[in-house]
Amino acid sequence: MNPSNQQASARKQRSLKTRAKLLGAARDVFIKHGFQKATITQIIKKAETGYGTAYLHFTGKDEILIHLMDEVMNQFYAIAQLPFHPQTKEEACVMIEKQAGLFLEMANQERAMMQVIEEGIRLSDDVNLKWKEIRERFIMHISQDIVYSQQNGLARQDVDHILIARGWFFANEMYLWDIVRNEYSHSVGEIARNLTAMYTGGLYVE
Repeated sequence: MNPSNQQASARKQRSLKTRAKLLGAARDVFIKHGFQKATITQIIKKAETGYGTAYLHFTGKDEILIHLMDEVMNQFYAIAQLPFHPQTKEEACVMIEKQAGLFLEMANQERAMMQVIEEGIRLSDDVNLKWKEIRERFIMHISQDIVYSQQNGLARQDVDHILIARGWFFANEMYLWDIVRNEYSHSVGEIARNLTAMYTGGLYVE
């Protein structure tokens, strides 16, 4: 590698390291103070960097939270992307209940950060728009699974896969926020089992 390429690579590594420090600091500050009360100054001090450097990476705390949302939601996406190729209704029910349980348990594990995200959704138009994009990504993935089941004779043909996918996601989202707020009285497993029974009972055929 020639000297100019080495310098460029070193600058890129420093930039990535600074960005990671800012995101890590922001996560800590958001969890400690909440989205509304957290300030860029607190984040910059926590990251031990300068204002100019910080603003090279992010325009403000809204954008920082959006990037943190992506990091958190990538864990949820990994669950949504688990292989789904059931051959029977029973296999589909098992797979869907497993996914629902993992999805809701992830909300439990990431409760502190999800509380910040929920506050951000309420207070920031940009964060709210990002959540809507995240929601639609999940709905599109669910709809693909429904289409697979319809094409393979496992699910009803007389229903719209997008509408059903939206209903399924919104049901899970409702319980997700209940878990984040610690406003639920049943176990995650019970919630996943009952949600799945309702969903698959209406969609899947014998």
